Amino acid sequence: MVNLINYPFHAVNTSVKTQIQARLSQSCPILITFAPVRKQKKAVVLENILVQDYAAEGKSLARVDGKVIFIEGAVPGDVVDVQLSKNKNDWAEGRAVKTHTLSPDRVTPFCSHFGVCGGCQWQMLPYEKQLFYKQKQVSDNLTRIGKVVLPEISPIIGADQTTHYRNKLEFTFATGKFIPSDEFRKMKEAGISEVDQPGAAGFHARGFFDKVVEIDTCYLQDEPTNLIRKAVAQFAIDHSMTFYDHRKHEGWLRNMFVRNTTTGEWMINIVFGFEEAELRKKLLDQLLQQFPQISTLLYTINVKHNDSLFGLEPQVYSGKGYITEKLEDFSFMVSPKSFFQTNTRQAEKLYQVTRDYAELTGKEVVYDLYCGTGSIGIFVSKQAKKIVGVEVVDEAIIDARKNAALNNIADAEFFTGDVIDICDDAFFNAHGRPDVVITDPPRAGMHEKLVKKLLDIAAPTVVYVSCNPATQARDLALLDEKYSVEKIQPVDMFPHTLHIENVVQLKLRTP
Repeated sequence: MVNLINYPFHAVNTSVKTQIQARLSQSCPILITFAPVRKQKKAVVLENILVQDYAAEGKSLARVDGKVIFIEGAVPGDVVDVQLSKNKNDWAEGRAVKTHTLSPDRVTPFCSHFGVCGGCQWQMLPYEKQLFYKQKQVSDNLTRIGKVVLPEISPIIGADQTTHYRNKLEFTFATGKFIPSDEFRKMKEAGISEVDQPGAAGFHARGFFDKVVEIDTCYLQDEPTNLIRKAVAQFAIDHSMTFYDHRKHEGWLRNMFVRNTTTGEWMINIVFGFEEAELRKKLLDQLLQQFPQISTLLYTINVKHNDSLFGLEPQVYSGKGYITEKLEDFSFMVSPKSFFQTNTRQAEKLYQVTRDYAELTGKEVVYDLYCGTGSIGIFVSKQAKKIVGVEVVDEAIIDARKNAALNNIADAEFFTGDVIDICDDAFFNAHGRPDVVITDPPRAGMHEKLVKKLLDIAAPTVVYVSCNPATQARDLALLDEKYSVEKIQPVDMFPHTLHIENVVQLKLRTP
């Protein structure tokens, strides 16, 4: 019999020697191995770095001895110390850990949760500077990634309203409350335990699936949003009902979706981790009494391990089960699972640009790809001969058909499926070949097979609406085989964030 003893090299101490002696007393052969121990690399910190420019995705950049440093938590003009997380030969990235001098461009953030909550990352910049950097983001991406011939980019269309602009928010209730380090230190000094906290009602903390930032006032949506969230949380506390534990996947109060419209309607959907009918009814009745603004109240029981409403059926407790939003003189039914642009006023501007770029005369067949609930196709329908919408989500197509009927649009058809699969010769023979294609893909952009499909279809005009100029630029490089970029219009949908929408008009080159 051989006794195998394996220790890290640094662990050979008196205790180890004692164990070896005990084994020797048993007259057993001993094989001792020492596992090598890797030395932890010391974090590299670059000191007194002048942040020179904006990069992308909320990062800024500096240049140190010819190397580009991408920096989180700083803005151009700051002088900071940067702790590197990645360090390559010609580039590095890291986070500002100490600020020596603040940029003269900075302003005081208006939200007390800035820097802790994961949203509104650019509150420290005046809105004019935000627009400047967003315009630059579009230009840099299309130039650097697209590498196609570009026209002059039109000045970005900013938002008239930079707070209370969202028509949808999702709040999370969780047992895990995110506590910033300085606050945690004060709690420890005061003898307050982290486990004494009842939980949190707010937004997921950045980088934490199980912790939520407790929100007092969010400025993204009109009141009574914050008042409703606080009332729901207080009800659970008063009745000793648990917030959801995202590690153990248990708890009663889980999420709340709040949607409103420019016409004054409010829809609330409260998501519970399990059914507790008596208390649920009591809570919903209290909300209806306390907040008469609520026009539709729903609840959903979600026993899954994720927060998605996919596969779940929200139950109508009060009201018609949906709200109605207006874009120009078009009406749109917004149900609890519908996709609808979350900034109504800016969506109207975005769709107006899209309609202008389509250059419709009333004779065109327009294909609306990734059509969702049909909003873009319906918005341009008065100037088109026919609208054909295609979307892979069947529930969205059902809503699109309802919206077409709501607006008395007869020449609009919507189909569930992938464009790559359903847009063949038989489909074109039945519904007409497109004169104009409008495509509004998700952040990942269009699949390469879809780009090839568009090249095969060869519609005279393509209008590409994107929420990610980087993937849009990649797709434009592929479309360059047959198309030229004629017009570019950035639109800011989300003030105080790094996100930007961009609309591009492409024209088929003549042989």
